[in-house]
Amino acid sequence: MILLKMFRKLLQLVFFCVVVTFFIKPIAAQLRVDITSGNPQPLPIAVAEFFGSGPETEVLAKKITEVISSDLERSGLFRLIKRKAFIQDRSSLRVRPQFPSWRQINAQALLVGSAKTQPSGQIRVDFRLWDVFSAQQLIGRRLETDPANWRRIAHIIADVIYKRITGENGYFDTRVVYIAETGPAQKRIKRLAIMDQDGANLRYLTNGKSLVLTPRFSPTAQEITYLAYENDLPRVYVYNIDTGQQELLGDFPGMSFAPRFSPDGNEVIMSVARDGNSDIFTMDLRTREMRRLTRHPAIDTSPSFSPSGKNVVFNSDRGGEQQLYVMNTIERKAKRISFGSGRYATPVWSPRGDLIAFTKISGGSFAIGVMRPDGSGERLLARGFLTEGPTWAPNGRVLMFFRKNRGRSGRTQPRLFSIDLTGFNEREIPTPTSASDPAWSPSKP
Repeated sequence: MILLKMFRKLLQLVFFCVVVTFFIKPIAAQLRVDITSGNPQPLPIAVAEFFGSGPETEVLAKKITEVISSDLERSGLFRLIKRKAFIQDRSSLRVRPQFPSWRQINAQALLVGSAKTQPSGQIRVDFRLWDVFSAQQLIGRRLETDPANWRRIAHIIADVIYKRITGENGYFDTRVVYIAETGPAQKRIKRLAIMDQDGANLRYLTNGKSLVLTPRFSPTAQEITYLAYENDLPRVYVYNIDTGQQELLGDFPGMSFAPRFSPDGNEVIMSVARDGNSDIFTMDLRTREMRRLTRHPAIDTSPSFSPSGKNVVFNSDRGGEQQLYVMNTIERKAKRISFGSGRYATPVWSPRGDLIAFTKISGGSFAIGVMRPDGSGERLLARGFLTEGPTWAPNGRVLMFFRKNRGRSGRTQPRLFSIDLTGFNEREIPTPTSASDPAWSPSKP
């Protein structure tokens, strides 16, 4: 009898350990996508259609759901489970998810939410992200805004999910400014255009009467600096997105290229041609004082500040062909960092400070690549006939660029594309016209 009791206790202990192991492992496990790996596997996620408090809010809730789903899917880090595969009835999700039903369709994460109209006319959006296997809530938030801002609410929610799963900031609640191109090659019309990072909310900022080039955001994301040709005279402007006002920084009778803001927003750096020679200058936006950073008979152009503002990367042919150089802004000593075959152009420092993106031209082909600030670890991410002009998402994990493919009748019109640092998730960004020279905004305040 004693042996029998001991055996039963042993069985109970084993059963208890098995049950504890079954429930503890999923809870202890981190629901995380490792975006630093070479080709991360997308996380299966179920995004249930958000509930609405009335007919109009139902429509708005559905739109919010679709934008969130689109953001997550385009990142390449999430695999959206089709809603026709859902087992749990939608109405019962108002109470609590039936986790076995979601495990059965292999969902690892589940998003549920609702939108409700407030007495003030604002909409309140509530959402919860669940870890399906541990049956634990990962995050829950409540947001309130004007109904006209529903799309931004969706992007913010997608950013929250991205950060919770990857551990890094998202990039969905951002904008892109670019050059919208129309008309024949001989009479090309180029206008400044701005849109959400997914192509929505497009707005033209200039009328096309002047040729505009190289738009770049300020650190506040509220201003843009760009180059415009008026009566064949290159001028550098600062444009305020909210007010529509633009301010002339100066006329440059020789030539000026690619103005960019400093990280603190107090200066603009650019390449200016004087006496037939192109060097790097900065302009103090408060005093309009110009400061010369390079003094070399070669062509120095396309400068970009490091996030600290202490260093600048630019391209120069001072070594015989176009290569990348890094220079301390105080000592002003330039050091070459690119040594691969071919030519290097349009360098831009990552917001994280860990990489420099560039355009590489070799053997008649173009590529978008990255390397560390000391020139090591060069990798090419995207290739094409004319593939150039990289710009960083504010989280430093995704790049946007433009490409002209070679068609049967010659070059096709330029289009915008994005790609992540793995090089495995290239996507075209929809625009109504041809598009070139994109610049990604910082995260919105």
